[in-house]
Amino acid sequence: MFEGFAERRVASDDADLYVRVGGSGPPLLLLHGYPQTHVMWHAVAPRLARRFTVVLADLRGYGRSRGPKPDPEHRGYSKRAMGKDARRVMAALGHPRFFIAGHDRGGRAAYRLALEHPECVAGLAVLDIIPTIEQWERLDWRRALSTFHWPFLAQPAPLPERLIGHDPDFWARHLLERWAGRPDALDPAAVEEYLRAFRQPSVIEASCEDYRAGAGVDVEDDRADRRAGRRLTCPTVVIWGRRYLAAKAASPAEVWRSWAEDVREVALDCGHFVAEEEPEACARALEELFGRLQ
Repeated sequence: MFEGFAERRVASDDADLYVRVGGSGPPLLLLHGYPQTHVMWHAVAPRLARRFTVVLADLRGYGRSRGPKPDPEHRGYSKRAMGKDARRVMAALGHPRFFIAGHDRGGRAAYRLALEHPECVAGLAVLDIIPTIEQWERLDWRRALSTFHWPFLAQPAPLPERLIGHDPDFWARHLLERWAGRPDALDPAAVEEYLRAFRQPSVIEASCEDYRAGAGVDVEDDRADRRAGRRLTCPTVVIWGRRYLAAKAASPAEVWRSWAEDVREVALDCGHFVAEEEPEACARALEELFGRLQ
């Protein structure tokens, strides 16, 4: 995987980030989701590298990156902090303005960055999410059953850490199989990398802190933006899987149109892991958005 991609480490205040870089052309940062690492882009990144300088990073505390110790308000794992990491990585590589695509948790860091620092983001792609505050506000009992991990992972330490740590392979495999439309589409080598990461107590802790931030400070940041009428000004594409849980049967594009000025959508016949289940279609959607903005 990632032949021709160089490895880097970039310091970002209280985090140390693992990065891969490959290709040439306009800069494009790819951020992963839960419970994965940058490896989720293994089938997409080589294609994009034909036209872009592709940068992949493990989020703070995930994969091969290191994050800070937990803080009482969970600010260390807020999407604002992760967005700052993204800026720091790209600046260190000589790219003050860039395209960004984020799946799941990475998508939340990406849209937070685009809201707060529009001068840095030339185009945005969010994969299979809606804004964090909108997710919580729509969490009725049916959605709570299907997306139980949101309130579970946000419970105070050490409850989720202790339970996940008892059998991290079971936990990660369960979520991958539960959320995928076609679990057999996930590359075994990539899955093994996700399992390797989740066997580390520090990764389990960081991911729980991520979700605790998502139930607190991230919601407050979203609420403040919504009250202020702040919107995404860069061209935005929403890529989503029609087969991700029963609660995701409807398009998220209308939700995003209340947050962004220029929204397009691409719906794929897959589950949550669009970059792995439909890599050609996912890469094509990213090429079309970012290619026309070059």
